[in-house]
Amino acid sequence: MSGPLRLVPPGPAASAPSPRPGARPRRRPRWAEDGHDDTLVLRRPAPVHTADPAPRPAGAPPASVRPTSRVGGPARPRWAHDPVDELIADRGELIAEAVHPDEIAAVLEADGLTGEQVRERFGRRDTFELAAELYARVPRRHPEPPPRTDPWAAHPGRFLFRGLVFALPGLGYALGSPFLSGPPDVLGLPAGSGALTASALVGWAWNQALAHRAYTRLASGGRAAAGRCLRLGAPLGAVLAWLAALLLPAPGAALAFAAGQSAYLAAATALLVLGKERLLPLALLPTAVGAGLTLAVELPPWVRVLALLATVGAVLTAATRATVRAIGTDPVNDAAPPRAASLPYGLFGLGCAVLTTVAALGDMVRYGAGAALAGAVVIALTLSMGAAEWLLHRCRGLALAALARSTGPAGLRLRAARVLGLCLGGYLAALTALVLTTHALWPAASSALGGARLLAVLALGAVLWTGLLLQAFGSAWPSAVVCLAAAGAETAALALKISAPAIVQLAVCGAASAVLLAFATALLGRITTHR
Repeated sequence: MSGPLRLVPPGPAASAPSPRPGARPRRRPRWAEDGHDDTLVLRRPAPVHTADPAPRPAGAPPASVRPTSRVGGPARPRWAHDPVDELIADRGELIAEAVHPDEIAAVLEADGLTGEQVRERFGRRDTFELAAELYARVPRRHPEPPPRTDPWAAHPGRFLFRGLVFALPGLGYALGSPFLSGPPDVLGLPAGSGALTASALVGWAWNQALAHRAYTRLASGGRAAAGRCLRLGAPLGAVLAWLAALLLPAPGAALAFAAGQSAYLAAATALLVLGKERLLPLALLPTAVGAGLTLAVELPPWVRVLALLATVGAVLTAATRATVRAIGTDPVNDAAPPRAASLPYGLFGLGCAVLTTVAALGDMVRYGAGAALAGAVVIALTLSMGAAEWLLHRCRGLALAALARSTGPAGLRLRAARVLGLCLGGYLAALTALVLTTHALWPAASSALGGARLLAVLALGAVLWTGLLLQAFGSAWPSAVVCLAAAGAETAALALKISAPAIVQLAVCGAASAVLLAFATALLGRITTHR
């Protein structure tokens, strides 16, 4: 008759193989230190013939109550020490951080634990069975990712400056308003307004596409490639915008103003792409001073013309010098993208230009020249572009942080939606403050601000911001198609005299912003978007 199971130390363990190349150094487990294996294993002793049975430890179950072995033969009693507990104590942190049992099995094999040793020391069939048990017994404790820097962090002061740069050219219209006198044009607008509007629409669309292409050339071929792109594209865009003004009847002074407007937009685009936007306020200084003087005195026409020409000449000189210096830099390998890649950016610019124009001139076209110009709305939208750009950077940075904190697709989608709502809400709050401020400072130059008009402006701002966000993530076609469709709907409603322009704008831009928000939410909720 064989006696009860006893725990005895085994003999020396076989030497563990060396770790595989590239594996991180691991501390030897306690059961494999010093070339000697101290793990206790189960062995059945030789039969002992005695009249008195061996004494049983206090609290141990009777010999008739024994668990079934995992791999054949009787297993250790429940009161016996389990070597798996020692393994958990030795490798507990690594086991808790594992994401799959196979990861634990790989670590055990790298430590030199063989299948035979698993069966002898732990009573399990193989390494994978042991790893699965360890994975089930130890709770998961995934480590937090290390702190990282935000690649999209940017100081808001820079973008506030850019907002001012975007808005300052509007002073040129105040300085050149006497040159837009005469009988109303075909739409009932002041003389030359149609020609200036056509020129601005073409220039906006062209320069939006040109900026995208120049930025891509800057990224792929350096400043030299961007300079070559701007050297050809900027003058061509200025000529096309001025030709658009010639298609509509206008006095000569208005056509001259359109030529200066086209030249300024092309040169400013070049300076912005090349990072020389700080030169724009200096170039605009004559116009700003002249516009400020008109508030106190009546300036003669030649002073107005001289101030406008000084601004155009200064910006053209600065853009030419910056472009020539960029072309003179050392070129790099330039893999120029196809020109068609910039098409949706130009179409988006055209749609935004039409929506903004309808917001500014809609009441005058609908009700005649006696209606007020919504100039304060345009000023507020222009100034808000600085805050819009900063919040686009914040949105990208916060989206990356949301990706780092998410443990699954559903969590990422939820956090991305929160980030999107937070940033869009911040932009709309800034736009609201700017609209209220401009209406308070310039009440005579804008129509009355009611609840419907304010909501319409906010809906337009949501369309512009979400469209820019989609473009920033490389999804340009949805924003282009939606903005063009919204522009077409508002233009058709204005031509057919359907309801008030503010009501139409609220309905159309509200629907367009909802569609763009759905696209943006789905885009930010995908892991591959943030690569």
